[in-house]
Amino acid sequence: MESNNSLQIGTASGTLFSVIPNIVSEDIVKTVILAIVGAIISFIVSLLLKELTKSKKR
Repeated sequence: MESNNSLQIGTASGTLFSVIPNIVSEDIVKTVILAIVGAIISFIVSLLLKELTKSKKR
């Protein structure tokens, strides 16, 4: 069964163009800030866990 590329491209572009007007710039900023905070917290927790496992081995 052959895939129809024009149908897939049309579907993808139609979905994209219907979603773009609904995205508010405030949502993008909020998402970026939450991603940065999540990455920092994840990094700190991994450092703490690394230190805790080091102290248990001694």
